[in-house]
Order: sequence, then C-alpha cells, then structure tokens
Amino acid sequence: MSLLVVGSIALDSVKTPSGKVDEALGGSAVYFSCAATMFNKARLVGVVGADFPKRYIDLLKKRGVDTKGLKIGEGKTFRWKGEYSNDLNTAHTVYTHLNVFADFKPEIPCEYRSSENVFLANIDPSLQLDVLKQVEKPRMIACDTMNYWIDNKAGELKKLLKHVHVFFSNDRECREFSGEHNLLKAARYIFSCGPKIAIIKKGEHGVLCVSKDFIFSYPAYILEDPFDPTGAGDTFAGGFMGYISKAKRVNEKELRRACAFGTILASYAVEDFSVNRLLRLTSKDIRERYAKFKKLMHICD
Repeated sequence: MSLLVVGSIALDSVKTPSGKVDEALGGSAVYFSCAATMFNKARLVGVVGADFPKRYIDLLKKRGVDTKGLKIGEGKTFRWKGEYSNDLNTAHTVYTHLNVFADFKPEIPCEYRSSENVFLANIDPSLQLDVLKQVEKPRMIACDTMNYWIDNKAGELKKLLKHVHVFFSNDRECREFSGEHNLLKAARYIFSCGPKIAIIKKGEHGVLCVSKDFIFSYPAYILEDPFDPTGAGDTFAGGFMGYISKAKRVNEKELRRACAFGTILASYAVEDFSVNRLLRLTSKDIRERYAKFKKLMHICD
C-alpha cells in the first residue's frame, strides 16, 4: 500500500563527541523516507532551495524515494546547526534558518492524493490539516509534532488530531500537550482528541505504544558507541510506517513488529552522521538485528 510523507528537507551541520559534519542531508521527511524505503516506496512532499545539491536528490531517488512532490523554490534551503555534549538525548541548537521552508505550503501531486498511508512529519499543524484536505481517505494517518506547536498552536493541533489515527510524540511533548505527568493518563487524553494509538518516544529509554485495548513498551536497542542521534525519532517513524504500510491489517501483533522495526532502524541511524548509515543498510542487516532484538526481549518462564 502506498506511503506519503510530508515534512522538512534540510542541510544539517552537527557536532557530537564523535565528530562533526557540515551541510549534510537532513530533515524529518528525509530520515523518514530513507527508513521507510526498507519496506516500501515513499512519496515525498517538501521544499528545498535552488542551492540544494542535486546529488542529494539523486541519492533519494536511488534509495527508492519518489520525489515528484519535491518543490525547488527560490532562495536557500532550510538549515539547522546543532551540537550534542556527552548527553546525546539533548541537542543544543546553534541556529535555525528556515529560508524557503518558512513559506512552505504543501501541494500534493494528483498521483499522490490516493495514498493509503500518510505521515505528517513535524510541521505547522495548520499545514498538516491542509494536507489532509488534499488526500482521499487514507487507511492510516499518522502525525508527529513538537513543543513549539504545542505552545503556540495547540488549537490547530487538536483540530488535526480529530482526523489522525496514530500520534507520535516524545515523552516531554506528550506530558506538555496533555497536562498529565503520567504517560498512561497522557495517552488517554490523546485518545480523547481523536487518535486510536499513541506512540511515545523516550529516546535512549525506548518507546511506549498505547491503545485503548493494549499497551507495550520496548527498550532502545543497546549500542556501545552511538554516533549522532539527529533524526532518530523520524527514522523510527519511517521504520514503523514503512512496515505498517505493507501489513494487511493493523492489529497488536503488527504494531509490535512495526515498533520493533522502527527501533532497529533508529539504532542504525545513530551509528553515523546524516542518513549515511541508513543508505548502507541492507535487508540482511535488519533481519540480523531484529533476531538479536527478539532475543534481548526474551523472558524465561
């Protein structure tokens, strides 16, 4: 089943204890797409400037990303620079230059409008709502958000959630949006807004999946030397939605597998800067780490 993602495409400059990189390929839609294409083709909608390197577009196409929805605007590409200390859970933003992304108004190509699975990456909820007006009753709609939109556009976010099936957020955002410290109570508040499933990302502490009928939690995959955590959450979402978009049904069994694959893709993403590790990834790599992850989760009677 087809998979559409709408989100940011950026040039990232990142410094971590392991090194640094300048103007590398980044953005929520990019990380999502590079993960999702391990399971399914991804249709990408976003905007870049005239300065965006053509090699990055070619790279995405080679990866299996459909870029018909990629608009090249006048001006410069969205840029972000961040630094991490030994605490890789927190990025310290040096600058954010929105550039052409500041005026981004998603235009969904006609051939994308029948997409059966839609992921609305972290952008203005008003724009996310506008996307939903352009698509034709998808099987699954999922969205992500951030504290800026919770603080400044909570009303629009609540309007959006009436149409959303799966809501992604990190634990801090979930607590802030719901006003609840306990994550289960926070998930119930999210359900009251519309979504049926809450995916709560907890960084190095893993992920919590909550629905009205079941709940489960996975740890993060254990790594000795994480390199760069930028984009890990979007990579998780890409692995999750990529797997789910190929599943015949959405039930607890498939959601457990989707969260496991999301966790595994995210663990690979943090092993290098940008999407470099994802681009070197093979199906064999994923199967092997999936087997190790299942062994890690084994409980003896």
